[in-house]
Amino acid sequence: MNLFDIENKVILITGGGGVLGGEMSNYLLSNGATVIVLDRREETVNAALEKLKKVSANVFGYVCNVLDETSLKEIADQIITTHGKIDVLINAAGGNMPGATIGVDQTIFDVNIDDFKKVVDLNLFGSILPALVFGKKMVENKKGVIINISSMTAQSAITRVVGYSASKAAIDNFTKWLSVELATKFGEGLRVNAIAPGFFIGNQNRDLLIDKETGKYTDRGDTIIRNTPMNRFGETDELNGTIHYLCADASKFVTGVVVPIDGGFSAFSGV
Repeated sequence: MNLFDIENKVILITGGGGVLGGEMSNYLLSNGATVIVLDRREETVNAALEKLKKVSANVFGYVCNVLDETSLKEIADQIITTHGKIDVLINAAGGNMPGATIGVDQTIFDVNIDDFKKVVDLNLFGSILPALVFGKKMVENKKGVIINISSMTAQSAITRVVGYSASKAAIDNFTKWLSVELATKFGEGLRVNAIAPGFFIGNQNRDLLIDKETGKYTDRGDTIIRNTPMNRFGETDELNGTIHYLCADASKFVTGVVVPIDGGFSAFSGV
């Protein structure tokens, strides 16, 4: 028996057209899974499918707003009708907004509360709603895995990104809470875990970490590197091994954990 076999598993990825979701989609598809991409823009879904179909024909896509419960339910029914099951849900949809980030010359009292709420909605409720809708289908099948995306910002105070930090801290607790709820009330076949990526340079944080004019690390970027024992930023494909493990039966006795993938950042005291 191959504990890491994910062939024929039906894996649903919200935000599957994004940087992290797209990388996960590509990897899981190339390892035999059937991948279903959800994203809120039709052009994003189409672009993802065009790229992923070069890897395997076993990829499908739906346009969906993760905050629209009615749309989520309709898609869940369609997936069950077409594929018969949902083995794994990866909640990769998420993000940040400028107004929920404290500027260099600002304080917490300058935060835009409307943007703060939008970030919490997207990162927290954008994971809760899919977990409830697709998780219910898993309960009916008595088996399924939900994987949430946490962050280093959930574990300690990372300056400036207050809205994002609050939403990801809530994801940590929701992951643990839901893991207990599903296992105790619906059986050991239901598991809920999360990964907590360290620092990866992407579109959302590039300006915080890389100086536009010089191309060198900002003071913030330098500070992160100094506090990362591996002395570098991560690459998106370095999330795949842990995602694979959590999707597979190799982790069938693992639930309620948040796994840091951070080059040692969360372990280092700075001294």
